[in-house]
Amino acid sequence: MSERPAEPARRHAALLVVEDDPGLQRQMKWALADSFQVQIAHDRNGALAVMARDAPRLVVLDLGLPPDPNGASEGLSILESVLAEHPNTKVIVASGNEDRNNALKAISLGAYDFFAKPVDVDQLRLILERAWHVSSLEEENRRLSQAVKGTLSGMITASGVMAGVIRTIERVATADVSVLILGESGTGKELVARGIHDQSPRAAKPFVAVNCAAIPENLLESELFGYEKGAFTGAVKQTIGKVEQARGGTLFLDEIGDMPLSLQAKMLRFLQNRAIQRLGGQDEVPVDVRFVSASNRNIEQMTKDGSFREDLYFRINEVAIKVPALKDREGDVILIATTLLRRYAETYRRGPFEFAPDAIAAISGYAWPGNVRELENRLKRAVVLAAGAVITAEDLGLAGSAAGDGLMTLKKARQKAEIDAIKRALAASANNQTQAAKILGVSRPTLYNLLTVYGIKVDGE
Repeated sequence: MSERPAEPARRHAALLVVEDDPGLQRQMKWALADSFQVQIAHDRNGALAVMARDAPRLVVLDLGLPPDPNGASEGLSILESVLAEHPNTKVIVASGNEDRNNALKAISLGAYDFFAKPVDVDQLRLILERAWHVSSLEEENRRLSQAVKGTLSGMITASGVMAGVIRTIERVATADVSVLILGESGTGKELVARGIHDQSPRAAKPFVAVNCAAIPENLLESELFGYEKGAFTGAVKQTIGKVEQARGGTLFLDEIGDMPLSLQAKMLRFLQNRAIQRLGGQDEVPVDVRFVSASNRNIEQMTKDGSFREDLYFRINEVAIKVPALKDREGDVILIATTLLRRYAETYRRGPFEFAPDAIAAISGYAWPGNVRELENRLKRAVVLAAGAVITAEDLGLAGSAAGDGLMTLKKARQKAEIDAIKRALAASANNQTQAAKILGVSRPTLYNLLTVYGIKVDGE
């Protein structure tokens, strides 16, 4: 049996071993004590008592326990009880070589992994180290998600730059001004628009979204303003448009930079008079709406080259919000990916899943030109098509890309993970080091030493 030094962080990790064989109890406790705080239980009552008292994040569970030592019914029952009360626990089950089917059944019930008897302690230690690492990442993400104050519904972030966007949303939501949201495709501009609506006094009224780039030019006017019966061939009845549908609420025009010049004049008139004229109609219809628009184009430059009306630009741009690209949201990509992986696993009734090391490296290193939308699409495809419980870079369609070429050593990966975690905690706590230390689960002097070691600068210092 090989000797290996334990990591200080893991030395304090509680591990419950549920095993009825006294010899195996002694062997595992002796072999794993350098890395974990090992507790032993020999039956259901003992295991559940330890879980209720200490809630260890790691459990090694023998499936063959009395009163069914030659089967797996008792072990599987304990597994279900543990995960029902402590769903974030990583349970590693032990089974004989001839009992692989029960081990696979345990995995389907939510066990993290399994190993075969007789016990290879080195192999078990590696499984436990990986389980502890994944558990730590999940716990960190939960802490950071809870620590970000004022996060809007559906918006996943712990980055400082996005915290600034959220504060702007909260300030403009209560003021009935026109807002222009700018950013690359896939950054979540509609999510920002919905956040403005949801936090405004108009939240109980409709939120109506129109993508100006997705509707043919000859149909966009009738789609927005509606039409009277007989206005054109096929207009067999009066139909109200999206503007009227949003009455009292918020009208969101996405990709407004694609609106044709002829329609821009009518939109300007509406914003000035707050009244519309249906296609084929004579009467003006007053409509009270909050106006929010978005574009991935440089509309200010478009006003200079004449493809967008300057007077309309000033009307829609009373307040502008710039949504950063995913690559500029430091620390967000893994947080978002982990959250979405869990969400899609539930949606498609698959999993649970975890990311393989090459997937984490690929996600972190990829430039994400399609931003969050691209990340969503790749994760959905991976969840639906993945053959196992581990999502790889190949599952994400990132195998062999530049993202995975520069795989780092374990030491460098841990250093990068620590730096990212520290920066996210500082962003989440507005650079309050005492609060950041609490989020990270370390003392303030420890955090200060890490800041010094990694050369991380804190605003104001």
